[in-house]
Amino acid sequence: MDIITRLERIPVGKFHYRLLMITGLGWMFDAMDTGIIAFVLPVLIKTWGLTTAQVGYIGSVGLIGMALGAVLAGSVADRFGRKNVFAATLVIYSVATGFCGLAWSFESLLFFRFLVGFGLGGQLPVAVTLVTEYAPPGDRGRFIVLLESFWGVGWLIAAVIAYLIIPRYGWNIAFLIGALPALYVFKIWKSVPESVHYLLGKGRIQEAHDIVQEMEKKAGLVPEKTMIAPQAGKKTQVAFADIWAPQFVKRTIMLWILWFGIVYSYYGIFTWLPSLMVGQGYTVIKTFEYVLIMTLAQLPGYFAAAYLVDRIGRKTTLSGFLAASAICAYFFGQGGSSQMVLLWGSLMSFFNLGAWGVVYTYTPELYPTRIRALASGWAAAIGRVGGILAPTIVGYMIIGNDGFNHVFMMFAAVMLGVAVIVWLFGEETKGKSLQEISG
Repeated sequence: MDIITRLERIPVGKFHYRLLMITGLGWMFDAMDTGIIAFVLPVLIKTWGLTTAQVGYIGSVGLIGMALGAVLAGSVADRFGRKNVFAATLVIYSVATGFCGLAWSFESLLFFRFLVGFGLGGQLPVAVTLVTEYAPPGDRGRFIVLLESFWGVGWLIAAVIAYLIIPRYGWNIAFLIGALPALYVFKIWKSVPESVHYLLGKGRIQEAHDIVQEMEKKAGLVPEKTMIAPQAGKKTQVAFADIWAPQFVKRTIMLWILWFGIVYSYYGIFTWLPSLMVGQGYTVIKTFEYVLIMTLAQLPGYFAAAYLVDRIGRKTTLSGFLAASAICAYFFGQGGSSQMVLLWGSLMSFFNLGAWGVVYTYTPELYPTRIRALASGWAAAIGRVGGILAPTIVGYMIIGNDGFNHVFMMFAAVMLGVAVIVWLFGEETKGKSLQEISG
């Protein structure tokens, strides 16, 4: 029995949940640093007298950094390891967030937000790749959606920081709190193992065997004493052209459209949401309270997706959640009473973030080990292009009569279109081994 077969037959146990928790906390800190800026913007608009265009630039520059970080980190992770890049990117975005609290001008804040984005964009696809390569095939979808659920927890923490800290102590302190996760790197370095798939790809068979053997012992299985590496093809240099090989073309196009659409809608909506609600007449405190409630709705959205993704499949869950999010976005944009705004906003948050969990499950499953992080990084980078455009476009659309309504009609159309494309052109990967579906 080769090492990968041994790895995939190990039942879910303490090792898997511990890895999920450690990487999930890194993911949570990632989301916290991303979310803080959304809550700081309404205050900066008043304090610095920012225009809507400048607010859009602040949202977009972080996404530019995320796009570059996703591409570079994916390539580096395929060459130097998932663990190393996961740790390095956490330090980059945490320290840069702290520097945002020291920003003295609009331009300096733009620079620091770019660095934050670079670190954030680098960590996300690498963390997903690492967990994907350890989770058993039958539980992989659930694990990745649960990993993504830490994003909701991070945004929730950002909302709590905004609600409790910003009105009393100012926006600077919120950013300085965002620097604390840098200390977590020591835990990552000590406790996170390198990917077995990566080690085998680099010819480090003994290290891979030792990790799997230890996992077998902890799972109560009889450890295999002989080392048998999976049959490997001819080693080639990893290149961008690999993700456009004939067997991957349809997957790559579909994933790039999916990523562009979901990132465009998410960052366009949630980066602007507090500012948009203040613009609709809500006070800053009331806005933070409402967004906090909407953020809480993300968590059951993740759990619902985690339940469905390994039961009804990736395609059905993903396209269904995107379509539902589109409907909710449309009705949220119609405004109405505070209760209706809160209801549709919470449902939009529920379905949008549930869809995100499936996206992170689905993406790395469609490529082989040697290009998995690279391909995932490029898909995420294309998504960041959507994220770069969305905050700026919203900044221009919100000016004028009925801008709030038009913004959410646009996002509804984007999410509905992506849902149709996934349904028509996506491949189902539920329950299959990574070797089988990467082909």
